[in-house]
Amino acid sequence: MSYTLDEIATQPECWLRAADAAVEAADALPRAGEDVAVIGCGTSLYMARSYAALRESAGHGRTDAFAASQFPAGRRYERVIALTRSGTTSEVLRLMEELGRDARTAVPVTAITADGATPVAASAGQVIVLPFADERSVVQTRFATTALALLRAHLGEDLAQAVEDARGALLDPLDPTLVAAEQVTFLGDGWTCGLADEAALKMREAAGSWTESYPAMEYRHGPISIAAPGRAVWVFGPVPAGLDEDIARTGATLVHTGGLDPLAGLILAQRLAVARAEAAGLDPDRPRNLTRSVVLG
Repeated sequence: MSYTLDEIATQPECWLRAADAAVEAADALPRAGEDVAVIGCGTSLYMARSYAALRESAGHGRTDAFAASQFPAGRRYERVIALTRSGTTSEVLRLMEELGRDARTAVPVTAITADGATPVAASAGQVIVLPFADERSVVQTRFATTALALLRAHLGEDLAQAVEDARGALLDPLDPTLVAAEQVTFLGDGWTCGLADEAALKMREAAGSWTESYPAMEYRHGPISIAAPGRAVWVFGPVPAGLDEDIARTGATLVHTGGLDPLAGLILAQRLAVARAEAAGLDPDRPRNLTRSVVLG
């Protein structure tokens, strides 16, 4: 078994521990009504987007998500949350240094990381460490979903059903037609847009697959043109009215995880990425052109 597949399998238990960690770390997380920015890179950015959508839709306050390299200069927030598995990502550390440079306008920064003995601990005002979700693999799976589970729990969500759904997602057989599909497009709505982006990233990283991702209602505005027999469209969350008929006319396969918690649905996509990598003779633990953390000189 690959490191990646082994780490995928531990996610239900990691989420349970994250729910407990959310209680212990409550003082370091956003208060209701605060204006909050969440930053990250790659997978962490997509988790940031999902959390931002969840927090705003729950009425907890304005929540924006940015790639660390694209944080808007001069925009003020009451708190910044930095997601970084390694604690060494250059863009995140540089932004945190900039945010704390002027003591008169410094914003409280909370970092969520897997390793507290890294540079992020010296840059953030508060640090939430999830060592049980750290990973040997380059490709992120359990740390990302565990960080999002922690943030969901802090919003007051009960993760019991998500955990139960995740356990089922680890056992459900994968459809061989998806493993062999020429192309897969992932769609989401609201907070699941971030999950769709993350699912597509996993397919590119682990399997070198051609994948795309869009908000579900945007799919008919051009991207549906690539749908065809032998390709698939995977929807996180509800399928917009009429979209299933439109996809059926293209001959593409529609995948919908139905009543599963969307985060558990992401586990199925992670497993599919590993299966497609193995089918292509690739090693998901050693993806091409990638390192575990991007550290710039």
